[in-house]
Amino acid sequence: MIEKLRHRGMKITPQRLAIIDILIENQPLHPSAAQVFREAEKRGRHLSLSTAYATLHEFSRHGLIRTLEFDQMDNRYEVNLDEHVNLICEGCGRIIDYPVPLSVDQTTLAKDTGFRVHKTRMEYYGCCRECQLGGSTRKPCGGET
Repeated sequence: MIEKLRHRGMKITPQRLAIIDILIENQPLHPSAAQVFREAEKRGRHLSLSTAYATLHEFSRHGLIRTLEFDQMDNRYEVNLDEHVNLICEGCGRIIDYPVPLSVDQTTLAKDTGFRVHKTRMEYYGCCRECQLGGSTRKPCGGET
């Protein structure tokens, strides 16, 4: 990510380095800006919540990370830009990456429909293993399995 920042002419600041460290180390967790901020505080890194939001937005705008926007929970941020499905637990809010077993050929799609894909996002909502086994949840998982 640091090389990508340099390539885009962005300064390497201590705040940006702290956020990059947190994103990379917490990659499977898809943290929110508030979680990034709290983790920085725990590590003794000087970072305001507004800086966390602004930096994450800037990283997303430059294509370094992806912002996952939701109606019912905080936006989350992910480093994995490969095609994958996000498995979202409706109980604990955990987001798990799952590789896409079959990818759509975007060249054929564009030829057949005239539609050019800029980005994709696939999500499945349900209940993670821990919540199914009775782990603590913020709310009951919806739907039947």
